[in-house]
Amino acid sequence: MVRQVAVPSTARARSTLARPHYEDAFVLDTGAAQERTGEEWARALLEDAPAGMQRSLRRGWRALGLMLGSTRDERRVLGWEVRRRAPEFALLAADSWLGMVGGVLIERRPRAVLVATFIQMRNPLARLVWAGVSPGHRQAVRALLEWAAAR
Repeated sequence: MVRQVAVPSTARARSTLARPHYEDAFVLDTGAAQERTGEEWARALLEDAPAGMQRSLRRGWRALGLMLGSTRDERRVLGWEVRRRAPEFALLAADSWLGMVGGVLIERRPRAVLVATFIQMRNPLARLVWAGVSPGHRQAVRALLEWAAAR
């Protein structure tokens, strides 16, 4: 049900990063994709995740130096700024004091949900940190989508 795919050009076009240094995409095949907007899928994946999973995500985001806002702010999704939204997608964004800019696109498709990550790194430290973290990032995205599939 969950698989890693090449980043679709349509997803890349929705990113606000002109030239990301890193990108990946995962798809959850589900007949329920159209039941929620892109932002509702983002909230379901992040805010409805089990408490332990949320704590793990927040620890990882702190390690990356992400400057997230309040998790109680309705204009944010678990602290991430909603940079762009439309019924079919939500683009979440955050800056890092380590020199990264991150974007996560959650997009509903006819029978699937796509999660694409885009990272721009502004310095060697950011590149070094991301190289160490990226395998865990891919595992976390896959785990979130598998958890959603099981629900």
